[in-house]
Amino acid sequence: MTPFTLKPINDGSCQLLDAHGQHVGNLKLINGLWKFKAIGYGPQGEVIPGGGPLTGRHNTTFARLDAAEIEAGLV
Repeated sequence: MTPFTLKPINDGSCQLLDAHGQHVGNLKLINGLWKFKAIGYGPQGEVIPGGGPLTGRHNTTFARLDAAEIEAGLV
């Protein structure tokens, strides 16, 4: 079982949810590549772009939107 779930938003973006259903980032189609954008949340629920548990993987790129490849690249 993959620890991540992809939740499509539109043709060019989707949310990445962790195994607990928490939003940990987005994948955006930019210049033909899927780029991971980490997301964190502060104590008051404020969004912290580039933050969260996957901050070290912010801006990682993928050739295609494939859950197994994304998992391998982000874990």
